Amino acid sequence: MTTERTRTPGPVHDSLLDAIGATPLVRLDRVTAGLPAAVYVKAEFANPGGSVKDRAALAMIDEAERSGALAPGGTVVEGTSGNTGMGLAMVAARRGYRCIVVVPDRTAREKIALLRAYGAEVVLTPGTVPREDPRHVIMLAERIAAETPGGWLADQYGNPANPRVHELTTGPEIWAQTEGRITHFVAGVGTGGTISGTSRHLREISGGRVTIVGADPESSVYAGGDGSPYYVEAIGHYLHPQTAQDVWPTVYDTSAVDRFERIPDRESLATVRRLAREEGLLVGGSAGTAIAAALRVAATAGPGDVVVAVAPDSGRAYLSKYFDDEWLTQLGFLDAPDGPRVRDRVGAGPDGLVVVPATDSVGAALHGLAAVGPVPAAVPVVAPRRTDAASWSVGDIVGSVRLAALRDAVAADPAAADGPVAGHMGPAPATVGAGETAAAALVRLGPDDGRPLLLLVDGRAVRAVVRADLA
Repeated sequence: MTTERTRTPGPVHDSLLDAIGATPLVRLDRVTAGLPAAVYVKAEFANPGGSVKDRAALAMIDEAERSGALAPGGTVVEGTSGNTGMGLAMVAARRGYRCIVVVPDRTAREKIALLRAYGAEVVLTPGTVPREDPRHVIMLAERIAAETPGGWLADQYGNPANPRVHELTTGPEIWAQTEGRITHFVAGVGTGGTISGTSRHLREISGGRVTIVGADPESSVYAGGDGSPYYVEAIGHYLHPQTAQDVWPTVYDTSAVDRFERIPDRESLATVRRLAREEGLLVGGSAGTAIAAALRVAATAGPGDVVVAVAPDSGRAYLSKYFDDEWLTQLGFLDAPDGPRVRDRVGAGPDGLVVVPATDSVGAALHGLAAVGPVPAAVPVVAPRRTDAASWSVGDIVGSVRLAALRDAVAADPAAADGPVAGHMGPAPATVGAGETAAAALVRLGPDDGRPLLLLVDGRAVRAVVRADLA
């Protein structure tokens, strides 16, 4: 592999779309100090639309045009976490199509702004609803496509053009760039298109010598997590507790992955910040997950091994999140520069957070709360899921109930005990990061009505905090 800086001019293209692909491979050397294997990053953020999804976007539209599914003057529709939408919006703008993109409401605001900059119409929808809910990203995109004259649903989750383009381009590029020396390929699994297509080529051309490693958020169901929400965008598979049937993307070939590395949010986010400050690489959260996994792989690999990780997009789309100290501190990923901090007053370990399942009856909730002893005035209500975790993702906390209100309801009408606790639910408790100042927590508590704050560590609620805890 050559590391000599090229002095030839770059290519000249008739269209911006011709610049998609042929992205550089960049070696890491500071964050890999002491590791036996070489680690390279496939810099997919160098695509003109800023992400690996440019490849699939162009391939899917090309195929739709060939088949007649997308006619001149038509409308491109897709449900996406943002990157595929940006690729589709870019291609649609170049070719004169209208573009409607449905995104979950937790999508980084920079992505939404970029979509609109390309002229796309952005539809925001709740990101934590069951798969069958008509507001679900995919369900809503399907309905919009069906109801829009000339509408065509890109369907990155089921469109075979998605993995095929990686088999035809991404895989061959990596093989050529490493001169066939690649031993490990690491990528996140979102739709599964990138890892499925790329691995197909690398396995075939290497005779099965290349090990394929999937990088997955710790709670994603792909690698065996409980499906609870996580903070890294555009990767993994979230599962709403009320989803009747978990549907995985049909383009994801599960046999494509030899093994997984499960990466917690803290490790992913710490990695993206390290890469920016030590390597000068500004990448997104899913790249942090993949590169964190690659560093794990390199730590146990041999001195002649070559590990390649995909960096799907740039960190420019996440400046208000992963690179914002205040955002990270409020979620319990960082500490405020000054103290005393909340963790100094109450600790930061799980303390048996008492919750009420949203599926409980009022009577069941009262019985359960009585069994655990004294509880705060307001108790969080959660969407119940099977989990071994001692903490709860904020995305699973759907509201709160006041113990006194439940007792009063039953006293007024004993039949209320059989009614759903959700009928008595108020807003979810406010939260405070473990690293925030105790003063900030006291301000957030507001009037001393007994309502607690939920203490967050790494974005998950671990205990309730009341005013007396901060004294």
